[in-house]
Amino acid sequence: MIALVTCADARDLDTDLPLLLAELGDDAAVVVWDDPTVDWSIFDAVVIRSAWDYPGRRDEFLAWARRVSANTSLWNPVEVLEWNTDKRYLDRLAAEGVATVPTTFVVPGESPAPDALAGDIVVKPTVGGGSKGVRRVTDDAEAAAAHVAALHADGYVAMIQPYRANIDADGETGLVYLGGDYSHAFEKSAILAAPIEWEGTLYVKETIVARTPTAEQRALADRIVARLPPTAYARIDLVPGTDGPELLELELTEPSLFLDTDPSAPARAAAAFRSLAS
Repeated sequence: MIALVTCADARDLDTDLPLLLAELGDDAAVVVWDDPTVDWSIFDAVVIRSAWDYPGRRDEFLAWARRVSANTSLWNPVEVLEWNTDKRYLDRLAAEGVATVPTTFVVPGESPAPDALAGDIVVKPTVGGGSKGVRRVTDDAEAAAAHVAALHADGYVAMIQPYRANIDADGETGLVYLGGDYSHAFEKSAILAAPIEWEGTLYVKETIVARTPTAEQRALADRIVARLPPTAYARIDLVPGTDGPELLELELTEPSLFLDTDPSAPARAAAAFRSLAS
């Protein structure tokens, strides 16, 4: 039996879950991660899917993941969750030569350098999801510094990135890998090109359509996945940079896989997840 892990508020919002259940049938059950009545040891594999409320409870979430991994097979593994739930992993990947969006990290108690606040930038927390706490600021260092201070006041490390203007026309490209193998890709509209609209309280409204990645995008994503330990799933979000595609985020914790953008993707995901329970 496979547990597909969600959170209470996302149970009816995760559009991947019905597709997975249709493929897995009686071999799977949807389970809320912080439900105290769940006996996780009865599952052959526990696959985190939409625990989208973890950013404000990261320590609690990771403690839960450690408990589960002590009793059954957790995916992705807790060691992956521990570093992937804080976007400072971008620093490590950049140091390893991965093309990433240039990022400045500012810990509480520090102030960003003036250069980091100049121009068209995005300020957000290093622990977050669904675009919560994300703000685009254009040529307003005072407003950018104020948002950094607000994130610090809430206990977050802030990160500052240049806004890649080509995203307005080209969008983001997400490449999905299942069991380490490429599955499909999608285009995500530029959510910061216009005022943000929220879908409930967990994430913003997005336009998602199928996309065929370029050879350059595929090559970058393949190189990133090759660096990873075994994973049930990986989503590599790329944006158009100044000299080619750049990594915006490496999603290994609870990404939407947008299985509905490829007719064969639900079956591939189900097969990958079944293999975890064998």
